[in-house]
Amino acid sequence: MVATMSALTLGLLVSSAKNTLDTMNLAIAQHGARIIQLDQLLVEYGPESRPVRDQLKTSVAQQVDRVWHPSAADGSGLRAVEKSTAMFDLQAGLHALSPQTDAQKSTLSQIQQICSEMWQNRLLILEQQQQPVTPAFVVLLAFWLAVLFLSFGLFAPRNATVLAVLLVCAFSVSSAVFLILEMSHPLDGLIKVSNAPMLKALELIGQ
Repeated sequence: MVATMSALTLGLLVSSAKNTLDTMNLAIAQHGARIIQLDQLLVEYGPESRPVRDQLKTSVAQQVDRVWHPSAADGSGLRAVEKSTAMFDLQAGLHALSPQTDAQKSTLSQIQQICSEMWQNRLLILEQQQQPVTPAFVVLLAFWLAVLFLSFGLFAPRNATVLAVLLVCAFSVSSAVFLILEMSHPLDGLIKVSNAPMLKALELIGQ
């Protein structure tokens, strides 16, 4: 019964952590797509938007460096996202634009809409990271696993083969717990979300 409860809880926690990682990957991909779309609309607006496009590219480059570079001065991962002022700087640049034609007014309206979606996406990323794995689950799971391996050790014969098997099994289970804790924080730690969408966006914008 202890083994069944441990396996069930471990499986559910792994599934939940993987879902958190996948959700964050999707959010990053959507954010990168909106950045590319925003840059294209700025191109359509006209040459007056060039300073805003340059500012956008600089902001994206800084964001990628701070979130995915572990030695960033302002902290990496979630801390870097929280402290980012890129959206405020971008909005300030957009307020400086003065549309002269109906086409520019329409384009600027679309740009503002995308900026609003990017802001909502940023808030969603921050809020999703406020739901870590409950410590009680991890403690209870560790207790069940300790009892399970203790019972195996009590009844198993004392030889090198049994000891090696128990060590391998213990390492396998502990690595699963490690994956749970790492995937539950997809912007921090060793297992992070991919920065490929942001790097692709950085490659395409500003050209």
